[in-house]
Amino acid sequence: MRIRIVDAFTDRPFHGNPAGVLLLDGPFPPDAWLQRVAAEVNLSETAFARPLPPGGDADWALRWFTPAAEVDMCGHATLATAHVLASNGLAEGLIRFDARCGVLTARACDDGSITMDFPTSSLTPVDPDPAVARALGAGIKSVHDTSAHIGDLVVELADERAVRELTPDHAALRAHSRRGVIVTAAAENPDLGYDFVSRGFFPAVGIDEDPVTGSAHTALAPFWGERLGRTGMTGLQGGARTGLVRVTLAGERTLLTGHAVTVLDGELLTAP
Repeated sequence: MRIRIVDAFTDRPFHGNPAGVLLLDGPFPPDAWLQRVAAEVNLSETAFARPLPPGGDADWALRWFTPAAEVDMCGHATLATAHVLASNGLAEGLIRFDARCGVLTARACDDGSITMDFPTSSLTPVDPDPAVARALGAGIKSVHDTSAHIGDLVVELADERAVRELTPDHAALRAHSRRGVIVTAAAENPDLGYDFVSRGFFPAVGIDEDPVTGSAHTALAPFWGERLGRTGMTGLQGGARTGLVRVTLAGERTLLTGHAVTVLDGELLTAP
C-alpha cells in the first residue's frame, strides 16, 4: 500500500507538522500492526483511513497513532489525510471522517487550504501546580484543563519570548496531564500575521514536542477568543518547526484552516 508523508499547517516542504498517511482498501488491520507501522514511521502521528459504504454519516473511517499509542483526536494528521484525498481525486467537496471523537469534516478551499470542523474544547480553570512550573522552567499566569478528547493542560505564560525560550523537563511533564501540556501567550506583534503563540509537549504519548497541534487549537481558540474578543484568529505554533493555524469559533464547533504539502510518496512493503 502507498504511504505518504505530508507536512501539515504549512504551504512549504519541511515546515509545519509532518504526518504519515495510509489509505486502506478494506477493514483496519490488527491494532498491533497499526501501532508498529506508526512506530516505524516515527512521526508524532500516523493516520490510517479506510472508505465506508455510501449512505452513512461518514465517508471514511479514520484512526491516529503516535509511535506509542492511539489517540482520540488529531488535527494535523486529519488535515494531511484530507489533503491526500483531495489532491489525488479520491474525494470532492465535503469529506466526512468517522473517528473516535465523533464525525469530523474537512473541505478544500479555493486558495488551496483545507478547513476542518472539530468540536470546541471546554476549558476548566485549575490551580497552577508548582511542579508543572518547575518542569517547564517558567512562571505561570493561568492553567486550564481541557475536554476528555483533548486531555491537555493549557498553560498561559507571561509573553511570547517565554514560550519560545522554553526548555522543559519532558520526563517531569509526563506526570501532569492525560495527553500533553500546551503553553501559550499573546503575540508580541500581531502585525506579523498571528495573534497568539503556542508550543505543545506530549511525553505521555511518546512525543516530546509536537510542532503544530491542530486539536489543541480547539482549546486555544476559545481561550484566546475570550481574551481578544474575537471569533477569528491565527495561531503560530512550534519551536524548531512552526506552522500557522487559522481558527474560527462557531459555538460548540471550531473551524481549523491550514495548508498541507506532500513531501514523500512511497510503498509500504510489509503487509498486515
